[in-house]
Amino acid sequence: MCGLVAPLLILLVGGTEAFRICAFNAHRLTLAKVTKDSVMDTLVQILARCDIMVLQEVVDSSQNTVPFLLQKLKRSDKTKILNFYQYNDTDDIFAREPFVAQFTLPSKVLPSVVLVPLHTTPKDVEKELNALYHVFLDVSQRWQNENVILLGDFNADCASLSKKRLNSLLLRTNAGFHWVIPDGEDTTVRASTNCTYDRIVMHGQGCQRLLKAAATFDFPKRFQLTEEEALRISDHYPVEVELSQATQGIPPQCLAILLLSLLQSQLD
Repeated sequence: MCGLVAPLLILLVGGTEAFRICAFNAHRLTLAKVTKDSVMDTLVQILARCDIMVLQEVVDSSQNTVPFLLQKLKRSDKTKILNFYQYNDTDDIFAREPFVAQFTLPSKVLPSVVLVPLHTTPKDVEKELNALYHVFLDVSQRWQNENVILLGDFNADCASLSKKRLNSLLLRTNAGFHWVIPDGEDTTVRASTNCTYDRIVMHGQGCQRLLKAAATFDFPKRFQLTEEEALRISDHYPVEVELSQATQGIPPQCLAILLLSLLQSQLD
């Protein structure tokens, strides 16, 4: 492991018609960065539109960045986190060991789902993504739940991973895994790059039955930012899935955002 992984579970109030799960590499998110008005206002809007957010590249030894964001996002504690653990990487394959969480959803079809975030290191993308399959096996057996969403900055394109190597991954060759952010979808902000680094991979019939849409969120276009302005926030777009929402004892306005902040000493 080349960095420290610090998981933070945070519940917030949302209000979307569908249940939206997102992953966002916020590119070296520090307290100094988020306290800039031009960054904070847009970042809060990006986070608030998601019901579950996996936030990556939070770099903060003081651990004040996320609490600061919470003040702006107005948290709520009405959704139950069922289980969580950090994967035991005995072979030291991952630069950042996945932090796994299971939580309730407001759905009769799918009452709970597991998130497995990962931010790979570019030099070991293939090795880490193949190891991610074994994380899936571990969590599905541990919690007897095959409704699993793997997501984050996989670095799964361009110079980091060729198309041939991508298609030979265990998460590609084994049945049941659906890469819902399609190959060729640009998840980068810079006009000079066109790479599908950020991914969401879904497994389980419950997930598939509820899936409404999957896409990147082009925040520069939505908020009318220039490339320079957008890059102050991140060089990645968030990626997201929308799930149909059928209430199951959880008020529709009490939606959760899960921030899994990955704090590391070595960044891409």
